[in-house]
Amino acid sequence: MRIYNTLTKTKQDFKPLKEGEVSMYVCGPTVYNLIHIGNARPMIIFDTFRRYMEHKGYKVNFVSNFTDVDDKIIKAANAEGVDSSVISERYIEECKKDMQGLNVRPATVHPKATEEIGGMIDMIQTLIDKGHAYVAADGTVYYKTRSFAEYGKLSHKNLDDLQSGGRSLLVTGEDQKEDPLDFVLWKPKKEGEPFWESPWCEGRPGWHIECSVMSKHYLGDTIDIHAGGEDLIFPHHENEIAQSEAANGVPFAHYWMHNGFLNIDNKKMSKSLGNFFTVRDISEKYDLQVLRFFMLSAHYRSPLNFSADLMEAAKTSLERILTCASSLDFVISQKEQGSVSEEEKALLQESAEFVKRFDDAMDDDCNTADAISVIFELVKAINTQLKEEHSGAF
Repeated sequence: MRIYNTLTKTKQDFKPLKEGEVSMYVCGPTVYNLIHIGNARPMIIFDTFRRYMEHKGYKVNFVSNFTDVDDKIIKAANAEGVDSSVISERYIEECKKDMQGLNVRPATVHPKATEEIGGMIDMIQTLIDKGHAYVAADGTVYYKTRSFAEYGKLSHKNLDDLQSGGRSLLVTGEDQKEDPLDFVLWKPKKEGEPFWESPWCEGRPGWHIECSVMSKHYLGDTIDIHAGGEDLIFPHHENEIAQSEAANGVPFAHYWMHNGFLNIDNKKMSKSLGNFFTVRDISEKYDLQVLRFFMLSAHYRSPLNFSADLMEAAKTSLERILTCASSLDFVISQKEQGSVSEEEKALLQESAEFVKRFDDAMDDDCNTADAISVIFELVKAINTQLKEEHSGAF
């Protein structure tokens, strides 16, 4: 099996840290509303990849988090006059319903950021002790970006190029930073916000630290695969690497997988353009297996365009596969038990070739598009055989 590694920008043979086992972390959603179809793409892609790894015989420890403390969650909570946990718990449950509809299996563990605060404080303190972070006068803790010599190795960005006219592409603004490129690990509470005690101030963690800590807690200092959407490469995943490797002193992840963007009618999805769709919206018109099939119809690293016409085409294609499977099940159920004829042995051998070609496609960087093409060739072969043998019924 070969995987395209964002870190090296090449396809590499997959070699797990531990024989027969895979440790995999996938960044999950921030739970302040119903998940949208952009959230659904990595869920579907990496669920499929996990299933294929299990098909290959691997035991997969699959961790995907819920970010349940965030500015958007707090804003939604304040608008309703409720605790932020009410919002996050509500939308975690709604997310799980949508995942079930998409046939996305639950992760081995779905950690929540608010349950890992102690680990975040510990890692932040380690970074301070090692000289990779510092505490500002108001208790904000910043990561000292230039202290990590390999910063930029995932996104292939150069630190000096990240500043233009003194303005940082990472985080803008705070006068108390030693360097504009430094990013927040811990921030003081504001009125009406949830907060936790820490050695520096009452406050809450920055976004980036949570995944470093949850990955370490459930998978170890070094993992096989870290995955997520292409939009997370920089700065989120870049910052995760800097934090984790500076704190733990070992490589963070051996393989980085990122799915491409999802557009709507060739435009970026946005509420202002009126082209924003939740998974729940799609479920009102289509079985969510159609959305899953649509997402898998393109290679995961390719941009994917969503449109009504393409969804209708996906619906038709999926129905063709399901109809073939149903017809085949019927024929098998009617067939008398007994020895297999020579002709049937030949057909079994032919079908084994389809399985091999399917696996070859999936072994080539999870190429679901080519794998689906093999399935359609198999459908055509089955339909042809059924018509020959049962011309009166099909």
